[in-house]
Amino acid sequence: MAAETDTRRSRGGSRETPAALRSKLRRSELLLMVSQRMAATDDLDELLATLIRIVSDQVDAERASLFLNDPATGELYSRVAQGDLRREIRLLNDSGIAGAVFQSGRGEIVHDAYGDPRFERQIDEQTGFVTRSVLAAPIRNVRGEVIGVVEALNKRKGRFTQADLELLEAMATQASVALQSSQFIERTKKTRQQELEFLDLVADITSSLDLSVLLRRIVSEASRMLNAERSTLFLHNPKTKELFTEVGEGLGKLQIRIPDHVGIAGSVFQSGRTINIPHAYADLRFNPATDRSTGYFTRSILCVPVVNKDGRIIGATQSLNKRGGPFTAEDEARLKAFTAQVSIALENAALFDDVQNMKNYTQSMLESMTNGVVTLDEDGKIHTCNAAGYRIFRATEAQVLERPAAEFFSGANAWIMERVAKVEQTKETDVLMGGVMEFAGDKVDVNVTAQPLISLKDKPLGTLVMIEDISTEKRMKSTMSRYMDPALAEQLLGKGGEALGGRLLEVTVLATDIRSFTTLTEELGPQGTVELLNEYFELMVDCLAREGGMLDKFIADAIFAEFGIPMAHDDDPDRAFRTAIAMIRALNGHNAQRAERGLKPIRMGIGIATDQVVVGNIGSSKRMDYTVIGDGANLASRLESANKEYGSQVIASESTVKKLKGTYRMREIDHIVVKGQSAAVPIYEILDYHSDASFPSMPDVLGHFRDGLRFYRSGDFDRAAAQFQAALALNPGDRTSQVFLERCDYLRGHLGDEKWDGVWVMKTK
Repeated sequence: MAAETDTRRSRGGSRETPAALRSKLRRSELLLMVSQRMAATDDLDELLATLIRIVSDQVDAERASLFLNDPATGELYSRVAQGDLRREIRLLNDSGIAGAVFQSGRGEIVHDAYGDPRFERQIDEQTGFVTRSVLAAPIRNVRGEVIGVVEALNKRKGRFTQADLELLEAMATQASVALQSSQFIERTKKTRQQELEFLDLVADITSSLDLSVLLRRIVSEASRMLNAERSTLFLHNPKTKELFTEVGEGLGKLQIRIPDHVGIAGSVFQSGRTINIPHAYADLRFNPATDRSTGYFTRSILCVPVVNKDGRIIGATQSLNKRGGPFTAEDEARLKAFTAQVSIALENAALFDDVQNMKNYTQSMLESMTNGVVTLDEDGKIHTCNAAGYRIFRATEAQVLERPAAEFFSGANAWIMERVAKVEQTKETDVLMGGVMEFAGDKVDVNVTAQPLISLKDKPLGTLVMIEDISTEKRMKSTMSRYMDPALAEQLLGKGGEALGGRLLEVTVLATDIRSFTTLTEELGPQGTVELLNEYFELMVDCLAREGGMLDKFIADAIFAEFGIPMAHDDDPDRAFRTAIAMIRALNGHNAQRAERGLKPIRMGIGIATDQVVVGNIGSSKRMDYTVIGDGANLASRLESANKEYGSQVIASESTVKKLKGTYRMREIDHIVVKGQSAAVPIYEILDYHSDASFPSMPDVLGHFRDGLRFYRSGDFDRAAAQFQAALALNPGDRTSQVFLERCDYLRGHLGDEKWDGVWVMKTK
């Protein structure tokens, strides 16, 4: 056997010195100690703290830091470092010296940290530590993949050496298995904890049926769960095709409504796909208008569809500005799972909200009704009664509710219970019109409807009794029927008795009259005259009723009617026009029938004027007329008479024409001063009832007449006459053009030195 010496042969055949062997032994012992220390705990924070203490001691550094890679965010993070720094530091895994080592997989020694452009000075600024030198080594797993970087800072004595780097790399490799194992355990614990919290959260949220509370909880928890600055839940309104939210963090009471195809939320709602945008303003789908309206700056967005149990998209949940980086795939999965669970709660809460709204709506409707509504339960007790019921019964809530119905409806009112018994037996609605009830000594005229209350399972729940107080209506209808069309009387009743008092209103008055009526009566005799008027009035009143006009009165053969009372419409002047046109057409048809019977035709004139008039119930206690008084009523009568002057059938004042909403064939024919008034009024002839046969070449005739009227008013009677003659050449039956042609001849010979103002003064009524 060879003699023992102070050297050992190396594996490659070279001999190692005792010092080298001792160094190897110490390294082996150190790495074994690292493995033992690492194996002593599975807590990642404790593991990191232990490793950096060992690193600092073994390479004689002032402090050390260990960065692990977060593949979800592309960042290196450090949770523990020596000194005062205790918070987590994150930096992109390609920035700084640590990032360079992570990307290259090669260790580095930097003797002058501030002289290296890669050095991240802001970390020193955050910690207050001054870095002079850096020793950095990659951390590799068993497959050789770089999973992090370990750094030693500021060698206490001398400078970091290659031996220090090799030792640091060896310790990093030795600790990598424990680090990966601890990371896995931590992720598993974190995932499990998140799942438990998620289940508790969902259970807590979905237990709420208050929609507003639920919406606030959802957006709050979504922000907390994803570490986002704010979140917003948009719900879809299918009626308006909008996405809306009244609950969004940071929005206050601001409501956002957007079309359901606009912006990120609109894209998600339409496509049903999640959108994750790290830079909002770089994406064309982002609508900056929302930021402008809220004063918020959006950086990153994660938006997922809200899908109900039937697979229908009902909205979108949007989280903004994740703290610490962009939203990850894990964030997408968690928010998607969260919205899938809460969508059921949303629909339940919305349904409950609808039920509550319907209940409130029904309650409000019952309380606003003028009819009394009473419900009886299965035991025959009064269960509910609205305000109108208490008023009709002259009773309070305490006097009505929970009392046996047979006890409350007794004596003179016992017939109510007979109706209820009939409904309970037949299960059919029973209606009684014109009954009489008695409460506190007062008799009340009523209409009563009783109907059964049936559950969804077809089980009886009781009876509903509706009582309509018609006492006032009966009295008013009796009075009003003496002077008003029944249909109009019904409308007036809806306004109450005070509508009969004197009021100043704008109305359109229509007046008609039969031409040469005296001659007709002499030819027809009493019986024939009555027959003629009955036939004529029947036609005229039908035309009036179709347009909702109020028949004021008959005066011999004349009719006075108003539009705008007792109920006003926004097109009352048009209604008057349509009535006048219908009257002429109806009369033309009637005259054709009279001609077949060998009878003379009836001719009529109509005047229409719009003005402020006094409206009221006027007369004595024995006879009342609901009528109008004022210049407007007088003017309509004068315009009706003016038809005789112009050979026309319908004339309207300018005040009526200016308020028309429709388009009608008409022409301005003159400025006149009617009998009893001093101011001139422009008047128009309505021609809409004419056909091509009754008024040939109407457009051309109206053009010549318009030009002739212009010359006539300026006093150029020769040129005016030429235009009127041209109109008559096209339509010889145009009586109005003939009238103005004759006036031109008259004024040329009689005007003299008198100044002509174009106004014609009527001498007769």
